[in-house]
Amino acid sequence: MWLQIFDVEHGACALLTADNNTRLMIDCGHNATTGWKPGTYLAQQGIGTLEMLAITNYDEDHASGSDDLFDKVNVAWLLRNRSVSGATIKHLKRENGIGPGINRLAYAMDYVFTGPGAPTVPEPQFQGLTRQVFYNSYPQFADENDLSMVVFLKCHGIGIMFTGDLEKDGFTELLKNEAFIQALRETNIYVASHHGREGGCCDQLRAYLQNVFYVVISDKGYQYETQETLPFYQSIAKGGPYKSEPNRKVLTTRCDGRIAFDFNPGSWGPR
Repeated sequence: MWLQIFDVEHGACALLTADNNTRLMIDCGHNATTGWKPGTYLAQQGIGTLEMLAITNYDEDHASGSDDLFDKVNVAWLLRNRSVSGATIKHLKRENGIGPGINRLAYAMDYVFTGPGAPTVPEPQFQGLTRQVFYNSYPQFADENDLSMVVFLKCHGIGIMFTGDLEKDGFTELLKNEAFIQALRETNIYVASHHGREGGCCDQLRAYLQNVFYVVISDKGYQYETQETLPFYQSIAKGGPYKSEPNRKVLTTRCDGRIAFDFNPGSWGPR
């Protein structure tokens, strides 16, 4: 089993390939500089079906490659914050406008994956993988960031947490859930919220993130004060070997490009 976290600049896209070659993609951003797109990548690998797409956040940078993805491969399942409909997304975006990726996703939510004529396929099975999701509900929260869906994966017992763009209020609400707290305790790879921006740093998490080896930040060149949060993330990570370096705590797509991990029964580490 292996996980790839792609360099999609200030965006998000990762792909988990399970032991039985079923695949879970977390977000579907693209890289405007290099032209990399998620659907094109899968098609180039000879992959015609993506078993599941999980969307952590309803902002354009998490879904900018959705047109390419839906056009190039068959997406069998969509995992998302189910308290939010496509119509709700359009309502929330009415002031600042809706990007093409989110617009395509909103359409798929309301007219492809739900409603009359929606496909009825068995839920995919990912060998060696378990998952949990956590999210706050609309309309209790009406901010897209705090409506982010946390995806917690256990890959042969190793915990990986994707936090979308959650901010402090959203984290505080989720911390009322004991299952979320337990997931934090079991997290070994923590994908930083909000691309490492200060708004995604929540001091309350320190008490529970005691088993993190690597923090991963999906970002691009210096912007949004991302680098100024590195001391926070370094303080919650134990670190481990990464390529030629004996001890790395924080990995960034900005510096490291595509980041990958292998997971096997009894062993795991960066690829």
